Amino acid sequence: MTQLLLAVAKTDRPDGLYSTLVVDSRERALGFVYSSFESVKAAIDSGTGVYQSRERGLWFKGASSGATQDLLSIGIDCDGDCLKFQVIQKGSGFCHLNTPTCFGPTEFSGLSALESTLKSRMENAPEGSYTKRLFTDSKLLSAKILEEAEELVDAKSKEEVSWEAADLFYFALARIVKDGLSLSDIERNLDLKALKVSRRTGNAKPKYQEAVEAKELKTKADTTPATSPPVDLVMQRYSSTSSDLDTVLQRPAQKSADIMKLVKPIVESVKTRGDAALLEYTKMFDKVELESCVISAPFPEELMKLDAKVKEAIDLSIENVRKFHAAQLQSTTVSVETAPGVICSRFARPIESVGLYIPGGTAVLPSTALMLGVPAQVAGCEEIVFASPPRKDGSITPEVVYVAHKVGAKCIVLAGGAQAVAAMAYGTESVPKTNKIMGPGNQFVTAAKMYVSNDTSAAIAIDMPAGPSEVLVIADSTCNPAFVAADLLSQAEHGVDSQVILIALALTEEELLAIEDEVKKQALALPRVDIVRGSIAHSITLTVETVTEAFELSNRYAPEHLILHIEKASERLDLVKNAGSVFVGQWSPESCGDYSSGTNHTLPTYGYAKMYSGVNTGTYLKHITSQELTEEGLKNIGPAVMSLASVEGLDAHGRAVGIRLASLN
Repeated sequence: MTQLLLAVAKTDRPDGLYSTLVVDSRERALGFVYSSFESVKAAIDSGTGVYQSRERGLWFKGASSGATQDLLSIGIDCDGDCLKFQVIQKGSGFCHLNTPTCFGPTEFSGLSALESTLKSRMENAPEGSYTKRLFTDSKLLSAKILEEAEELVDAKSKEEVSWEAADLFYFALARIVKDGLSLSDIERNLDLKALKVSRRTGNAKPKYQEAVEAKELKTKADTTPATSPPVDLVMQRYSSTSSDLDTVLQRPAQKSADIMKLVKPIVESVKTRGDAALLEYTKMFDKVELESCVISAPFPEELMKLDAKVKEAIDLSIENVRKFHAAQLQSTTVSVETAPGVICSRFARPIESVGLYIPGGTAVLPSTALMLGVPAQVAGCEEIVFASPPRKDGSITPEVVYVAHKVGAKCIVLAGGAQAVAAMAYGTESVPKTNKIMGPGNQFVTAAKMYVSNDTSAAIAIDMPAGPSEVLVIADSTCNPAFVAADLLSQAEHGVDSQVILIALALTEEELLAIEDEVKKQALALPRVDIVRGSIAHSITLTVETVTEAFELSNRYAPEHLILHIEKASERLDLVKNAGSVFVGQWSPESCGDYSSGTNHTLPTYGYAKMYSGVNTGTYLKHITSQELTEEGLKNIGPAVMSLASVEGLDAHGRAVGIRLASLN
């Protein structure tokens, strides 16, 4: 690890030491020191701050003063000439003058100073003092937080807002310190929330919304009702001749590098700490405290109580998906005689253990459970493991449990996000390690899948990279505007990061307006209209004049879903080169593929349809080849093998053939 880190580091010092900046967990500079290969190795091995003193050799920070450091990370600047140690500083501070930093006597100010003061008071405040009461009387602290929050809401002037916000910060930080947390913990969660693509509408809880509305009844007329005619429900129009078409066709940006930084410690924690980490992250992200993170088969009947119509719908969908995926199953061995006496064969075997990720959030997704579970059962996978985030009461939706029962799943992991992926990749005390992970998810799930698939110690495969849901609709003058709008909205409601594209094929202005009007009208009737607005904001309409142009643009974009609202749609399938799944004609809504037609809805997104297929029976199979040679076969190809082995300098390869040929003489 040390060699890898310092391979890109450089120094112009005669003694070969590396300039090193030390910062705390909030990235505040503590001091400037030097490092050597030996000190960096000692720091990594011990997990503490270790540096190189120019006078005393290895310097274990705090060994004599008690101001030790826990090492969080080691980084390097863009030029490679300065290391950065990020640490948790303990004791009196970093500087030998007993100050927090070496850059002057000034103590930390603002929230940092308040945090330090509160931590000190919690340990040393005298009995009966106000601060001591805050830490010992939970009711008092809760009441003060509520009181100050209300006063901040009521504040009118800038001065009042500033004053009341400071009070609220004080009591909120007291609660944070009381629970053993730090500002760094809060900032880390802020970073997670900033990157998380939420599927919530963002509304306040009813009791708080009602309280605010009651207070501000006199100004209610100034608020904008959710159902007002929104100008933001119009997709921007572009021509196929636009000079910046590449920019126009770009999908919403994904902060992959930043997300990977957040995902890595989660994955590594589950990898090393198993169930304990999994339960902690479930409490943190899903807001539910569980005693066990797994429900094992056979699943209790009370967990599968469903409305008869819902059960019937699931059964029908499972059967149709089973029929289509069973037809894909390779049951025969391919055998070819490539030369006289040389028989080559290829046969399929199921992947023994598979992990299937079913997203949670605001939507119940039994459809994803069956789309992943049925092909696994058809392929003959011996062990099927489901993973899905629990609900607020700690349970899994009965629809998902029922599907798990129907496909013969071994267990359901009560976890979501990167932590669920890590559990299935490495295994924990309760979660079986799997060989391949399938299923869609948000950016954190995708990043975790990519991370574990690149970790050789995990020995795990994944189905495909995935991104936000998307649809591209090609519509000509024969289309039904209401159908086209409905298909666009069926994907737009998935999430604010979803993208929908309409390719308007030789449509008049009147025909195009008819579709746009339908989009507005239908969107306003949807419960998830706020999500739709977010999606429409980065969705577009492309106008083209010819069928060829339309399919060239579609293939260039490579959509997850491609819907053809055009004349003679089935005759145009030969023009499709890149798409996850195609929906042909006006009677083929994408929704049918999502649930019950039989095709799979776990499809490549974000342009990956150019090189990946959607989930299918083959996703759960591996293909093994075999070859059998007779004496005649060895004589026929042996000399060629020996010649090529000689060219490559692999003498033992050639000898393995030569020794056999010699024995035949």
